[in-house]
Amino acid sequence: MNKPTENEFHTIRGYQLKQQNESGLTPALEDYLEMTYRLCVEEKYTRINKLSKSLHVSPPAASKMVSKLVEFGFLEYDSLECIRLTKEGKCAGAYLLERHYIMESFFSLLGSETPLKETELVEHMLCRSTVLKIQALVDFFNQNTDLHQQFHSFIDSYNFSKI
Repeated sequence: MNKPTENEFHTIRGYQLKQQNESGLTPALEDYLEMTYRLCVEEKYTRINKLSKSLHVSPPAASKMVSKLVEFGFLEYDSLECIRLTKEGKCAGAYLLERHYIMESFFSLLGSETPLKETELVEHMLCRSTVLKIQALVDFFNQNTDLHQQFHSFIDSYNFSKI
């Protein structure tokens, strides 16, 4: 494993800003796009009130984020107050939801007590290639149940106090 040089380290905010500059989306915008995708898969559109309730935020907060996603070209918002995904929004939303499922499966595989919470905290900072490798690891353990059981036996006997 290569050790990073001193000038490669950043604060968590520094990494977030770097990633945001690359993708254009903040973690919060990703959450709104992912939830919009979830809701639009069901009914082809959603509304501000449904989105805000799903994310446990106020309607004005949801409206502000929807406006930003419209500016980025991921959503359309019509005069009937229907929010619809653009082609780019469908593609990005599908990836965000798949990434979420992959990470939640990974944390569940590890035996996490809070896989949803941990997924929500880390999913935004992972690059696509890492997510794909995590998916491969999850698939590997699911296809090799004997190794999966060995891993859990190892975890059960592991001395976590040395960490």
